[in-house]
Amino acid sequence: MATWFPHDVYQENTVECDKNENDSPCADVSPEETADKDTEESPNGDPDYTDEAKTPPQIYTSKKSLTHEDRVSLFCDEIFRWCSTAEEADEAIALFINEKIVNKRSWTAIWKTAPEGRFGNCDTGELPYIGVLVQVNATPYEGKALPLRVSVSVAEPFSANIATLPREMVEDVLKEQDYLVSILDAYPIEGLGPDVDSIAEALEHARFFYDFLSRDWDIVEECQDYAGLIEKRLQLYSDIEDGTIPGPIIERYRKTLEKYHSKQQQLSRLQKSILGEATLGQTVDSCKIYFEMSQLSGLLQFWEDLRLRSHGPFYPKVYKRRKGHRASGKKVAHIVAQVMTTDMIKTLTSDTLIQQHECLAGALETCFSGDSVVIFPGEHQADALASLTDDILIMGFGKRQDVVINSDPSQYNFVASKGSQVTIQDLTLVQKGTCDGIVVVESGHMTLQNCVLKCEGTGVRVLTGASLNMTDCEITGAQGAGIELSPGSVAELHRNEIHHCSSQASKDLKSSLGGINMKVLPQPQLKMSKNYIHDNHGYGVTILVADHQGRASENQPTAGGDKNESDHLVRAMQKLSVDVSHNKLESNSMGEVGVLHKMWVSS
Repeated sequence: MATWFPHDVYQENTVECDKNENDSPCADVSPEETADKDTEESPNGDPDYTDEAKTPPQIYTSKKSLTHEDRVSLFCDEIFRWCSTAEEADEAIALFINEKIVNKRSWTAIWKTAPEGRFGNCDTGELPYIGVLVQVNATPYEGKALPLRVSVSVAEPFSANIATLPREMVEDVLKEQDYLVSILDAYPIEGLGPDVDSIAEALEHARFFYDFLSRDWDIVEECQDYAGLIEKRLQLYSDIEDGTIPGPIIERYRKTLEKYHSKQQQLSRLQKSILGEATLGQTVDSCKIYFEMSQLSGLLQFWEDLRLRSHGPFYPKVYKRRKGHRASGKKVAHIVAQVMTTDMIKTLTSDTLIQQHECLAGALETCFSGDSVVIFPGEHQADALASLTDDILIMGFGKRQDVVINSDPSQYNFVASKGSQVTIQDLTLVQKGTCDGIVVVESGHMTLQNCVLKCEGTGVRVLTGASLNMTDCEITGAQGAGIELSPGSVAELHRNEIHHCSSQASKDLKSSLGGINMKVLPQPQLKMSKNYIHDNHGYGVTILVADHQGRASENQPTAGGDKNESDHLVRAMQKLSVDVSHNKLESNSMGEVGVLHKMWVSS
């Protein structure tokens, strides 16, 4: 499992566990004396002899698989049940661990440490850590905050994950640390009994907290409901694990976390380098990094709020300036093909201006309003489709399955339009790696005609104030709804096929948005005829309405049940003027048409 927060989050400003020598099995011999004795005992009396390290035993790993509900119960109802602020979290985790080590103060573990520092001269290859078998002696104390430190000594036989690791080097490093290490860097080994297994599991939970749930800005933000905040982050973790959030979005989220942590380390290094009073340049650099961290933390907090996360976007978009028509008033047909022949242009009129491009991006960059882009069969990259601002026609030449455009993974959107009249026809869009909808109509009007849309993220989105006319198209594979209509949008759908959408692994009702999803308030306008909507997870058409009665914070289905529910559905469809009678809806998991109540719609 990927680690998003490294353990050095809790390795600074440490508080040591007091050592009680009467409780130690080696109370009469100090770690230093043990090291000297081990160094003196070598074959043939050769003081330079260094035996190879043995292979260390396996680290204990819990076989228990925790569900989302299990983690909520553990962290929110048990560990942080009395925490009102983030400042109390470290103490709560320390108390949780102390409760486990009361019955077992000594055990054998693998001490993991970064290969940098004193171990920098050792050839570690690509190993992420150095692991050494140690004997741990811990004495629990009340009121100690993490990171708790425990006394360790090198265990016999000397074992490490690097066979050539010199024992003397390990002893020197531990001696510099007074043979004290963070308890979270000590990983108990297998086969030591249920008490040690319980300690190992508690340490796993503590590492999980610091890796996935803890945020350094919690104290700055002065959170007053810490358990509730942790529950939100557990929901985010669960949504990532079960596939509710599309893979490309997860990857960008992780990259944002990595960038935040990189800035955090950069700021820490800069502050440590300041001796005495900071210079003007150092002050400016510190403020700049801190400002960047604030922006990243704000971006990350979007993900922890379920209401904000449902809307996005989570990355800024920069659109190119609209060019408008050429000053000459002339229009150009841009041919996208590696080689252009006379057969390609024989259907064009004699007065047509022609420009040939080897790639789609080149054609789109030189387009003015009124131009057309003709794409010949083959696979093309959609480098510039994410920022359509001029009124152009983009069309495939020949059969739509022969003209394939793949999304650019580096872009947030695949196709995003702000033009007043943009048309795409006779081609296939294949979404790979982009986060937002396969087609997003942000403003203006878009026409989609005779296209195949193979989604990997979300489907077609029509935002507030925008309009869409879609005819003879196929949409499949969207993890959300096939078509999502925002409040105040307009759409006309005719003779389309929408199937196998809202296909997340999650079984949560909020993810079951079906083929067409309409957000009401203000109401969108939808006209549809001769569409085939089938095999979607959820309803064929879903109507999202505000729950003015505040019955619950989660979606509540209303369809096909008692008379009140049926009446509610009829009223909603009449108000929206939605007529599905001339469309074919079948095999959708929750039925043909349904209403979902959502609290955030009215916000």
